[in-house]
Formats: sequence, C-alpha cells, structure tokens
Amino acid sequence: MKHFAIWLMVTLLLAGALHAQDHRFDPPWNTPPVASVAFTVPGIDNVPDLYGDIIDPQLVIFFAGNQFMVIDSLISDFKKEYPQYQRVFAETLPPGILAQQILTGSLVLGNLRIDIKPDIYTAGKGRIDQLRDSFAVVKNYAGNTLAIMVQKGNPKKITRLADLARKDVNVSMPNPAWEGIGKRIEEACVKAGGTQLQQSIMKEKVEKGSTYLTKIHHRETPLRILYKQSDAGPVWFTEAYYQQMLHHPVATVAIPEKENIKASYWAGILKTAPHPQAAKDFLAFLMSDRGQGIYKHFGFTPPEL
Repeated sequence: MKHFAIWLMVTLLLAGALHAQDHRFDPPWNTPPVASVAFTVPGIDNVPDLYGDIIDPQLVIFFAGNQFMVIDSLISDFKKEYPQYQRVFAETLPPGILAQQILTGSLVLGNLRIDIKPDIYTAGKGRIDQLRDSFAVVKNYAGNTLAIMVQKGNPKKITRLADLARKDVNVSMPNPAWEGIGKRIEEACVKAGGTQLQQSIMKEKVEKGSTYLTKIHHRETPLRILYKQSDAGPVWFTEAYYQQMLHHPVATVAIPEKENIKASYWAGILKTAPHPQAAKDFLAFLMSDRGQGIYKHFGFTPPEL
C-alpha cells in the first residue's frame, strides 16, 4: 500500500508537470477581469479574444486580432478618461472573421452564440475599404511592419524570408483566406524572391506539411514556435516584440525595408453603431496623446497623417 501511494503521488506530480509544460505559454496573456468565479483551464476552456462586459455594454469594439496586446491598457485608460463608460466589450479576432460577423450579425464560439453589434471596427486599409459604405467616419491611427519570429537562439539560423523555403525549416504562416497579414506576407515574399519563393512557401511546403497554415488566428504562430512545433513564422513586428516583453523564449529576425511592407490600421465608426457618442469618445481617445502612447509602447508605428 505504501509503494502504491508513493507511485500514485509521483504519477500525479509528473502529470501536473507535463500539464504545466504543455500549456505554460498559453494565453490569455493579458490580465483577465476580476470576477467572483474564475474558470480558465489552459488548453481546454480558454477564450483569449473576447474581453470585458458582453451584457448591456456601453461600447463595443471589434479590433483586428493583432492588437490584443494593447487591450488592457487601452480600455483601462479609456475608462479613466471617460468614467461614464465602464461596461466595454471588445473582440480581437481576425479582421475577416469580424467583417463576416458584422455582415451576418452573429458569431458562434464553441457553444456560445454572440449576437452583438459593434460601434467601432478596426482593420487594415484594404478591409476598411471593402466596408467603406458601412462607416460614418474612419481614421488612420497606427502602423506596423513585418518581422520573422524564431525560437530563442535562432537554432535554424534564419536570416531572411528566403530561408523559410528551406526543406529543414518548419514554418507557421497566417492563412491568407481570412488573415489580412497572410496576404501581406505573400507580398513580402514576392518582393524578396518573386512568385517562386511565394509558391514554394505557400503551396509546395503546405502540400508537404512543412508550412502550417493557421486554423483560427495568427496568434497560433507564437504558440507553435514557443512549443517548438515550428521553427519560424512571419508575424507583425509588434507580435514578436510583445512575446519578448513577456520574456518568452523567442527571437526576432528583421526583414529589410526593401523586402518588407508597411501596414496602416484604421478605425471606423459604424453607421449602425448602437452607442454613437461612446464611439466618438473612444475614437478621440484613440487619437489622443495617451492612446497613441499606448500603441507606441507596444511597438506600433504612428499613423501617416
């Protein structure tokens, strides 16, 4: 009986260690809201892209997913600046998914059906232009560039986009079908090595299984690199920067300006906004020194005014 008890204890400890190791880098990476009951189980019940108060919100914002790192500071400081708004709900899903949600009116996540109208939608210029007739006003508020995220120490010695075509490099790539960044990465690959490089990474290596296309969100790329499922992945510079801010074991490989692209982020107040005054106030805060300072802190470039 004594030996069985010792065996059971060791087994449970090992299982706990394995669980911690398997999910030690899992989101949410932000600070969750305070509640009487917290129920987040890494790898099982974890919804990192829905934030705040979904019941009777005073403001609803759909952020393009690559801005998840600014949400804590941005919404917290907005509430301090405009204390009349305390119930704010935000989503940070891929902009294509958010656009579909706006057009169709709902989103299903697991067993949860979300039927909520946003006041503000933020995305890259291309996606904003597609929905141009839906907005009362739009403003450019930030920018970004691409970088390559690799494992700490860069064991595969990645130095440029062309290295992602190597047979020994497992790549994680945002799916261009719904990720705007995926299309921008393809543009950068064409600049770096022509359509041959783009096809090699995005078609040939996909077919062979050495390029993984994200299934849900480009947030998968940092996780795949952290868990050593992929060697490298093109990301927005801010994503690699943020992982290093968290002291996670990744490194950043810069992409030269001649091979890189510049992204501009735009916010639009929807004509159907349920809370138009709150939307105007948030957009004003976004463009204020404080709002711009938050984006700068997380590595975004200023808008091209």
